[in-house]
Amino acid sequence: MTLTPTLYGDTPWAPGITADIFVPDQLIGGDMKIVTDTRTISGGAIYARGTVLGQITATGVLTQALSASSDGSQVPYTILVDQVDTTSGPVPGGVYLQGEFNGNALILGTGITLAAAKAALEARNLFIKSPVSSADPS
Repeated sequence: MTLTPTLYGDTPWAPGITADIFVPDQLIGGDMKIVTDTRTISGGAIYARGTVLGQITATGVLTQALSASSDGSQVPYTILVDQVDTTSGPVPGGVYLQGEFNGNALILGTGITLAAAKAALEARNLFIKSPVSSADPS
């Protein structure tokens, strides 16, 4: 009887070393409790994590907040948790309902200023922070 070993990828018994590096995207701007939920997102585009979304009044569907919109989505409503692809139609996506966020990491739609987003989102328990640089001031 012959024993034939089967190899499955990296074996933990072989000598070697690996390392992972975690580089945060800096979207989270404080230690306030983060609250998320899933909502329907549309718009026919791919939206990246940190995109400021507005809510269409008639349907409740979320899309990128743009100042030129007139369907209710021109008012910043929430922030997108992870990238979503809405090119094939509305999809469920994660949104933040509460937390502190870095204003420099937000993706703002055309015509939406950081000040306008900050004012609108603060009423929804989404607080936008202006980070302080840790660079040497000299």
